[in-house]
Amino acid sequence: MQPAKSKQEEQLTFEQALNRLEEIVRQLEEGEASLDASLKLFEEGIALTRQCAGYLDKTEARIEQLIKGADGEPKILPFTADDTGAVS
Repeated sequence: MQPAKSKQEEQLTFEQALNRLEEIVRQLEEGEASLDASLKLFEEGIALTRQCAGYLDKTEARIEQLIKGADGEPKILPFTADDTGAVS
């Protein structure tokens, strides 16, 4: 059984959740939090990771829906970037 999401977690955008996750990682890497506080941060991080993954899954499904060809099959194009970071 999954723990209930707090109202704050439910209202976070992808960018807010990712920023909070980065802050949690920074705090854990510093190693100054107590064991109990570190565990709470880790639990929050896991919840945020799952939330971000859900956003990405929904976004991928939406993109596939938008680029379906006339035959109904998705036309997935490979994502490639050159050395400058430009997407082709």
